[in-house]
Amino acid sequence: MINRFFAGVFLASAVVVAPRVSSGQSTGRGATPKGSPSTTAAQRRALLLDPTRPFWSTHAPASFTADIETSRGTITIELTREWAPHGVDRFYNLARAGYFDDSRFFRVLFGFVAQFGIAGDPEVARLWGRRTIPADSVREHNTRGTLSFAQFQPTDRTSNVFINLRDNFNLDTIEFAPIGRVTKGMEVADSLFANYGELPISDPPLGNPKRLYAESNRYLDEKYPKLDKIVKITIRPDSTPK
Repeated sequence: MINRFFAGVFLASAVVVAPRVSSGQSTGRGATPKGSPSTTAAQRRALLLDPTRPFWSTHAPASFTADIETSRGTITIELTREWAPHGVDRFYNLARAGYFDDSRFFRVLFGFVAQFGIAGDPEVARLWGRRTIPADSVREHNTRGTLSFAQFQPTDRTSNVFINLRDNFNLDTIEFAPIGRVTKGMEVADSLFANYGELPISDPPLGNPKRLYAESNRYLDEKYPKLDKIVKITIRPDSTPK
């Protein structure tokens, strides 16, 4: 039970059974991050489906603040690149591109973790669920309110992120590297719907990991309609260097 529990908890690229920009740098090939006046939904999707663009090699600022607008309220987070450079760069670029927008907190265990990071568009979710990032050293503790990437091992991290809902110091010893922390709205994180627990990522007949990545929001909304949503993640422009 313990091994299965931890495998499920830190769902990362293994669940995929189906199938970096500092201020002032070019995003490449005409790509513009979410929120730019010239960007359309089609352009944002094209960017998300082309991980070869220079946009994705951009380093995050040394620190930045982002607002996670959810169906329960807003959670404000601060990410620090020194904590975990590879992880922070991945989160920064995915957030800028709109990857997390209109997605679900698909795995919430009350008093433990709240996990998100499967894009609402299944094609985008499958693509980024396979794109791993190098390991980061553990430089901070998995205390309540910190965010870390889900993983089976440090080199498995892709797009799944969780908020620690309690102090999880045991995760430090198995190399979960925090990337940032909640600075406001922890009560929102605590209130996320948790009654489905592990069901959305469980094997049939309780859940269906194949459908999770093959259908993404369509599957989750059909089978687990009470899951809370991420409306959008917005990086505050006043939190990054000019």
